[in-house]
This record gives sequence, C-alpha cells and structure tokens, in this order.
Amino acid sequence: MDAKDRQIIRALQQNGRMTNQELAAKVNLSPSPCLRRLKMLEASGAIRGYTAEADPTAYGLPVTVFVRIRLERHNAEDVKHFESRVLAMDEVLECVVMTGATDYQLRVVVSGLDAYEDFIRHRIHPIGCIASIESSFVYGFVKKTGVFPRVD
Repeated sequence: MDAKDRQIIRALQQNGRMTNQELAAKVNLSPSPCLRRLKMLEASGAIRGYTAEADPTAYGLPVTVFVRIRLERHNAEDVKHFESRVLAMDEVLECVVMTGATDYQLRVVVSGLDAYEDFIRHRIHPIGCIASIESSFVYGFVKKTGVFPRVD
C-alpha cells in the first residue's frame, strides 16, 4: 500500500458515498486509475466494506457502556466459550482483547439502565468463567472518528 492508496482510504472514510469522479478529484488521480486502485483495495481486503454511520440515540440506543471483563481462567476452552458467546450478542459493538488487569473490553449499546442490567444479568453472567465485570458509562464524546491518521 502506498501513499495514494492511503489517500483513497482516508477520503472514503470521510465520505463513503462519493462518486469515483469525486474521489479521483480529491486524491488527484484521473478516474480510471482511481477506480483501478479502489478495486484492488477492495479485492485485497484493505477496504472491507461500506457502512452508514448512524446516531445511536436516534436509533433508540442512547446508553453506551464500556465493560471490562476478566476471566477466571485463561485456558483455551474458557476463552473460546466466552468469545463465541460475545460474538452472538447484538448489544456488543466491539470486543477487544486487552493487556493488563482486564482480559476484554466490550463497547455495549442499550436503550437504558434497565436494559443494561438485563444484559449483564441474562447475557453476561450466564456465560460463566468470568472473574470480574467493571462498567463505565459514557456521558459524552469528545472525539469519535472512523478516519485513520496519515501515515508518512
């Protein structure tokens, strides 16, 4: 991947609905080479897809919670069991493996505090193999972007 490919990706992260003509103009290419590069980025998996960024509050999910989970044991069976259960939970938008005192951090969206309590009691607790759960509720965003920084 070269600098021009990165320009294309950043431009699409800023506006995934622009036409190839607009994209080509933004990254200073003619349309044919721009489209060729775009198709190669898609085929290689560098561009995984295109989505719509929606407002979670308008959608009915105004509460975002970061949930930190530590497992009791780190054997392959428990890890696989936990991860497979989390993959099936629509409320979990992201689940990342962490270093340090926390094994996983989940970004969860729910409709309210009652829904979050239900999520913890009826979706997370039954998984088992969990040593601890810590929750931090988001009350505002300072910055939220899907645009990668420039790489020189």
